[in-house]
Amino acid sequence: MDISDFSLDHFSLAGRTAIVTGGNTGLGRAFSLALAKAGADVFVPAIVDDDGTTRDLVEAEGSRYEFVEIDITSPGRRGS
Repeated sequence: MDISDFSLDHFSLAGRTAIVTGGNTGLGRAFSLALAKAGADVFVPAIVDDDGTTRDLVEAEGSRYEFVEIDITSPGRRGS
């Protein structure tokens, strides 16, 4: 069985957006693809971008893919 054979016939996320940190490599890519197969658009904040493979896989499912390069482990500004 290949990751592309995964089926979500009874699990719909159509019209939803999923955030998958590190969603463009390894298990994160698998989660991003599964969520896209369920109909969700996928937003991926990660330290580095991949070669476009994750975008291609997600968009092939008819979902939108957005990436932002960010290190969520770095301290940032907090709200007041």
